[in-house]
Amino acid sequence: MQIYLDYAATTPPRKEAIAAMQNAFTEQWGNPSSLHEWGQRSATTLELARMQVATLINAPPESIIFTSGGTEADNLAILGVARLYAKPQHIIISSVEHPAVAEPIKFLEQLGWQVTRLPVNRWGKVHPLDLQASLQSNTVLVSIIYGQNEVGTVQPIEALGKIARAQGALFHTDAVQVAGRMSIDVQKLPVDLLSISSHKIYGPQGAGALYVREGVKLAPIVGGGGQERKVRSGTQAVPNLVGFGVAAELALQEMVEETPRLIELRDRLFDKLAEVPYLVSTGDRYSRLPHHASFCLTSPNSAIYQGGSIEGVTGKTLVRQLNLAGIGISSGSACSSGKITPSPALLAMGYSEHQAIRGIRLTLGRDTTEADVDWTAIAIGQILERSIPKLLTVNC
Repeated sequence: MQIYLDYAATTPPRKEAIAAMQNAFTEQWGNPSSLHEWGQRSATTLELARMQVATLINAPPESIIFTSGGTEADNLAILGVARLYAKPQHIIISSVEHPAVAEPIKFLEQLGWQVTRLPVNRWGKVHPLDLQASLQSNTVLVSIIYGQNEVGTVQPIEALGKIARAQGALFHTDAVQVAGRMSIDVQKLPVDLLSISSHKIYGPQGAGALYVREGVKLAPIVGGGGQERKVRSGTQAVPNLVGFGVAAELALQEMVEETPRLIELRDRLFDKLAEVPYLVSTGDRYSRLPHHASFCLTSPNSAIYQGGSIEGVTGKTLVRQLNLAGIGISSGSACSSGKITPSPALLAMGYSEHQAIRGIRLTLGRDTTEADVDWTAIAIGQILERSIPKLLTVNC
C-alpha cells in the first residue's frame, strides 16, 4: 500500500492533460511565432491554453504571461519591477516567503535595495497594520505569499493589497498553492501581479504563468525574441502549456466539489493526529489551505515557544521512516552537507531552532481517501512510539 501526501510539492499530471500534450507533440509542434500554417496551428493552441489559465483566475487572456513555472513567475514579478528603476528603491515582503521570492529579494539587497520583511504571528500570518506602518514614499512593490507552502496559512491578501494600492505600490502575490484549490478573482482582488504553477494543479512540470494587471509595466529579465508581450522571451513550450491549460480548466470545473472534500479530509487528519503524542499543529488552523496539514514534533509538557522539543528525531527522520512505510510526506527543514538547517518559516513564527528542524507537512489531493488519512495517522503514531521510547526535553 502506497499513500502519496505531498501534493504541495507536485501533483501527478492528469490523464486529460497528458492526452492533450501528446496531441500537441504530434499535431502542434510548430514554432508559434512562425507565420506559416504549422506555426499558426501552434499559436492557436497556445492562445486556447492562455484563455483556459486566465479563466481559472477570472483574468483577461492578454494579462497572462506564460513562464517555465511558479519560480520564474515570481522572479519575473520582482526583478521585472526592480529593473524599471535606475536607482534602488524599497520593497516589502513577508518573513515567510517561498525561496522563489526570498532569493531574488536577497539579490536586490546586494544591489542596494532597501527591504522590509514583515513579521508574522505564531500562526504565520501578517498583520495589515504592520504593512501600513512599513510603507514608505519609495516603496515600489509589496510581495506577500497567498497560501504559505510549508505551514498552510492563508494571508489576508485583500486587506494587504488595498493598503499597498492606497500607497501607490504594486502588489504581487505568490498564489501557487492557492490557484485551483481556492477561488481567485483578480477582477475583485487588489493584486497587480499573481504567480501560478501548472504542476500544482495536475498539469505538467515546466509550465507556469504570471498575471499582469493592465497598465502594469515589467522590464524583461531575459533578452531574446520578444515572445509573451516582449516580457518573457523564448519559444514557448507549447505541449507543456497545453497541458497546463487543460489542468486549469478542469481544476475550475471541479473546485466546487473538490475543495470541500479536501477540507473535510484535512480536518479529519488534524483530528486523528491530535491524538498522537509529541505533535502540535503549525500554521493557522482555520485560515488555511484546504489541502494542507502541518505539524511540529515537540514535547507536550513544555511550552512551544520556550524551546521544548524532542532530541534525536527531526522532520527528515519522519519523512524517511514514513517513506519506508510507503507514505510520502515532506519536511520544511533543509539538509545540505549533512547538516540540517532549521525552517526559516518556523523560525519567523517564533519556534526555536530545535523545533524548526522538526516540522512536517502532509498535503492532500484528488486521489486521497479517508482510509489514506486514517492509516497515515496510525503509522505516524506507531513510528513515534517506536522511535521515542522516552521523551527528552531540550531547553534553548
